[in-house]
Amino acid sequence: MTENTPFTQSPYTPAPQKRFARDLQNNWIGGVCAGIARYFGIDATLVRVLFVVSCLLPGPQFLLYLLLWLVMPKD
Repeated sequence: MTENTPFTQSPYTPAPQKRFARDLQNNWIGGVCAGIARYFGIDATLVRVLFVVSCLLPGPQFLLYLLLWLVMPKD
């Protein structure tokens, strides 16, 4: 006998879409590190610490942060 339900949900449910955007709920300065952490599924504090440590090395880290702040959409 079959069940008389108008709609049965399929066993396949699509995964939520990942969105590369600044996280304005968990931000400190611009939300860039929090957005990166949310996108990759890691802790935002870890991303912030890695960014600060990377600023001790030579390179354009600060400029990259500013560029991402301007380019990344708001959540």
